[in-house]
Amino acid sequence: MSALPPQPTLRQLVQQFPRDGRLQQILLRPARGVTMREVQAVQALAGLGLHGDRAVKPWRVAAPAAAQAGLFDSAERGGAALADGAPPPDAGGGKRQVTLIQAEHLPVIAALAAQPALVAGWLRRNLVVAGLNLLAAKSLFKDQPLHLVIGAGDDAVWLELTGPAEPCSRMEVVLGAGGYNAMRGHGGVTARVLRGGWLRVNDSVRCVPAGG
Repeated sequence: MSALPPQPTLRQLVQQFPRDGRLQQILLRPARGVTMREVQAVQALAGLGLHGDRAVKPWRVAAPAAAQAGLFDSAERGGAALADGAPPPDAGGGKRQVTLIQAEHLPVIAALAAQPALVAGWLRRNLVVAGLNLLAAKSLFKDQPLHLVIGAGDDAVWLELTGPAEPCSRMEVVLGAGGYNAMRGHGGVTARVLRGGWLRVNDSVRCVPAGG
């Protein structure tokens, strides 16, 4: 009788995903309380966030946005590119540079809030990702970090998930009474931009070991 194959360890399991995901929507918050703006592509700025989003303070962007992305040389984008996508010197490294939400959670939130439908922009999250479990993209082990890679090749954007994106009291207005509780556990995640580049709708989204 042949021996059963060894069972994978938890450390192995948390690095395995059934498939890549897809970037379904990109949404920017021009200012606090303003309706979110949907775009087809945006620059992710290393150490800062998404160009045009309120999380990126204008006074902190000392060089042209494309140069801040750290992927293009000055001849291509008209500025001195930062080596290897490194953050600019004044980047604060905040944990909430980008917010992401699971596309599959949107109908769940709508159902819990007793809403017939839900528009992703109501929830104030930047990126809507389908097909990949975002909660699993944050490693269980500190010595085995995972990164989220959106896009492909030298243009890919690398994110590090930093924690949950909890709902705010605004959800009581947007989703109706009880909207805050309807969104709890489904509010998405926060991330910092490790390597800048371009994000485009329909980009692949994959989770890889740090340095992988």
